[in-house]
Amino acid sequence: MNKIIRIGTRDSQLALWQAHTVEKKLNDLGYQTEIVAVKSTGDVILDIPLYEFGITGIFTKTLDIAMIKGEVDIAVHSMKDVPTALPKGIVQTAVLKRANHEDILVHKGNLEFLHSSGTVATGSLRRQAQWLHRYPNHQVVDLRGNVNTRLQKLKDNDWNGAVFAKAGLERIEILPENHTVLDWMIPAPAQGAMVIVAMESDDFCKEATAKLNHFESEICTHIERQFLRTLEGGCTAPIGAFAEVLDGKIRFEGVLFSIDGKEKIEIEKTVEVTHYKNFGQEAASEILANGGQELMEVIRRDLKK
Repeated sequence: MNKIIRIGTRDSQLALWQAHTVEKKLNDLGYQTEIVAVKSTGDVILDIPLYEFGITGIFTKTLDIAMIKGEVDIAVHSMKDVPTALPKGIVQTAVLKRANHEDILVHKGNLEFLHSSGTVATGSLRRQAQWLHRYPNHQVVDLRGNVNTRLQKLKDNDWNGAVFAKAGLERIEILPENHTVLDWMIPAPAQGAMVIVAMESDDFCKEATAKLNHFESEICTHIERQFLRTLEGGCTAPIGAFAEVLDGKIRFEGVLFSIDGKEKIEIEKTVEVTHYKNFGQEAASEILANGGQELMEVIRRDLKK
């Protein structure tokens, strides 16, 4: 075990927390590690909505390049930020045990606006569409940056609240008291899960990191991401998906919205765990056959405007 595994990560507080978590797990198994922090384009360009970059892997691209160049050996990502098709030569080696998958609304102590008009901030088309579906008379404004930046922007503006993934705020222990869980909002595929990727040719790192894989989290995120890939959402279309293992079966719910939240096509299905491999694709095919194909074409057209 004399090779030092260089762990590539973004330099935000949350990304570094994730990298240190993986580092500790590898150290506990006897591996030597080093953390290499890299600034990603997604964190730097804060005034352009993510979907306008036209590439879905804005947060992962910098680390992909660093891996291909041999500057880092493995990368740790929030799995929901990772494109469903990995770059050539890079493979998924482990999904860590999933944390909380829910979305929350961080607010300013007053939720009366939920019964009237209000303004909520999010940089996610999925959250925007689901919010407008439930609260059609609300306004949704764009919000980006890492979690610390977004919390500060919420304080600095007169918005009523902003939507966050609960897991990210819990991990770095900055979850505000003024929050409410949005149990009606279907999360992003793989929300709350961390993934490790390595070079396909690097047997040492593949073998080391595979020891950290949590099988149940791996199959659930596989289904959700397969659902996303089949709908061709990437990071851009308003798509939610969540799978969980209950009593030896997999329960799945998936949804596709129009950008304004007015149209919604959803699916709920349960299958045996042994049938997980193509389950996400089957669920997405049902959505596509049920009006999803036309809705995806409208979304693509809207995003090009």
